[in-house]
Amino acid sequence: MYSGAMDTRERLIESTMELLWERGYVATSPKAIQRRAQAGQGSMYHHFTGKHDLALEAIRRSAEQVCAVAESYFTASGSAYERISAYLTRERDVLRGCRIGRLTQDPDIMADPELRRPLDETFGWMRKRLTETIACGQEQNEFDSDFDPGEIAAAIAATVQGGYVLSKAAGSEGPFNDTIRGMLRLLGSLKT
Repeated sequence: MYSGAMDTRERLIESTMELLWERGYVATSPKAIQRRAQAGQGSMYHHFTGKHDLALEAIRRSAEQVCAVAESYFTASGSAYERISAYLTRERDVLRGCRIGRLTQDPDIMADPELRRPLDETFGWMRKRLTETIACGQEQNEFDSDFDPGEIAAAIAATVQGGYVLSKAAGSEGPFNDTIRGMLRLLGSLKT
């Protein structure tokens, strides 16, 4: 599963990231993490104080990856609409859902301010970057200036997360794709 080049600490983090995405916090046991990481109990506790410490690092890493992918679209060349469109239509594992959005459904994570913080920060960052991209489009006279870019950013973020939920419920990528197409039509209608 893992190459010899990846050290034990990294294998533990990567394994925890995957298990949290698949199972959530409660259903991710230290034994499952160790098994997937091909690491012993001593190795886990050498690098981390326990499951909470490891989960926090894995959540932070997932958040960094989600933001890095999104940022690559927001800073690409093209109009604001083109950049947002490319971000919305990028390839995703729709039926697995969002790595970060999935964790908001876990009551233990949401009850723990330390584990919840990276989720809140990630969604806050996403809305901020979408708002900035839309505002840039307004400054370039690409979008009508008669609307609040923050409200549109919130609607885009909600569309993505809601699309994941609808697709998961249907067992099909169709609802996600429909929500994205609908959002792009709405965003297109704001163009000047």
